[in-house]
Amino acid sequence: MNLYKELKRRENANAPIKVGVIGAGKFSSMFLSQAVRTPGIQLVGIAEIDPQKAKESCVRVGWPEETLANAKNANEINDIASSGKVAITEDSMELINSEAEVILEITGNPEVGTKHALAAIKNKKHIVMVNVETDCLVGPRLNELAEEAGVCYSMAYGDQPALIMEQIDWARTVGFDVICAGKGTRFQPEFHYSNPETVWGYYGFTEETVATGNYNAQMFNSFLDGTKSAIEMCAVSNAAALMPARDGLKFPPVSRNNLQEVLIPKTDGGILPHVGTVECVASEDRFQVSVNDNLRWGVYVTLGAPSEYVERCFFEYGVSTNKSGKYAAIYRPYHFIGLELGLSVASIAIRNESTGCSKWLMGDVATTAKKDLKPGDILDGEGGYTAFGKLVQATDSLHNEILPLGLAHGAKVKRPISKDQTISYNDVEINESLVSYQLRREMETMAKQGKYKLSR
Repeated sequence: MNLYKELKRRENANAPIKVGVIGAGKFSSMFLSQAVRTPGIQLVGIAEIDPQKAKESCVRVGWPEETLANAKNANEINDIASSGKVAITEDSMELINSEAEVILEITGNPEVGTKHALAAIKNKKHIVMVNVETDCLVGPRLNELAEEAGVCYSMAYGDQPALIMEQIDWARTVGFDVICAGKGTRFQPEFHYSNPETVWGYYGFTEETVATGNYNAQMFNSFLDGTKSAIEMCAVSNAAALMPARDGLKFPPVSRNNLQEVLIPKTDGGILPHVGTVECVASEDRFQVSVNDNLRWGVYVTLGAPSEYVERCFFEYGVSTNKSGKYAAIYRPYHFIGLELGLSVASIAIRNESTGCSKWLMGDVATTAKKDLKPGDILDGEGGYTAFGKLVQATDSLHNEILPLGLAHGAKVKRPISKDQTISYNDVEINESLVSYQLRREMETMAKQGKYKLSR
């Protein structure tokens, strides 16, 4: 509870936390809007393939235009930072080589994210992996490499996985059993088959609305078709040692007031196949009627009382429980996304502590066909036309050689694949020169050799 005090101390000592940001999209802009007014944090530079986009993002959220300057290499970045300005560069590796001590990876691309993380670790830089796509593909291995290098690899506070991890940490620290953890979202089974052409109809956006802003159809579709939920719950599984259900997420429509009634084991009247798992709750029922007091933007954890005494305490202090009095829940109704990212920066630099990180290999995101595919078809990755991501147990993924979604972009189909079929490495031709492919296969080999914990 002293991060702000420590930030002020660093500001007064003229020793701010030096931060480099890779990517200038929405999440990045939200962080930049707060960083400009946060004590003890110095934005050294922003790497973006479109420098003008980065400048416009900064100005739009409150940075004076005169504080921004173009840079080509690490020396120029450092010189600009020493003058109190912010460097804008096209070269992300030069930013990593600069004096920035914390790197924020906000690209959303698994291959690019892997390269950036490895470079940051090699250069002894802490890295905040906002890019959850990379984390669920190779996060456990990146975290291991970061620990060996003496730096932190961290989830991004403000994004739902890190907020869920905070709730899990609180629950375990005070002695509660974590029964289930997850987030809310809008979901219907038909959304699995949505594509960039149908997505706006599901969102209710008109062509005029889409034309007024920078709307990325494939990115928006990844949130709709269940892929992003699978990715984020995979990250939580691997960070908290929570085992996913074998048959994936069910997206039950649940009010935030009924979490403790539904997200508990089947043996006690709930829907869970086992204790210690993850699940997303839908904000509307299967008739597309909104659930009252839904948790669409929030996160939750259901708790189990470890003793009859604790059950009695629940009752005495008015805690909402299920009928047996054994289960309760905590939730946060919304998240502030990139506006909260500074907490990860402060936690890493001041406490040398991540805001959640992948340590186990419990979950994986399986590439699943949205439609019948034929030889020669090219998979287009997250949120596209060809596949969605399904959360599976890592043991099943390894045993069946399932193709993780993070490697699906650009893979060429070799044999006929049916709609809803889980796609394996054997079904596709893949570019084996990709750094992300090589690190993932290395991690899989290590897992099969027993070097990663696959169960609690």
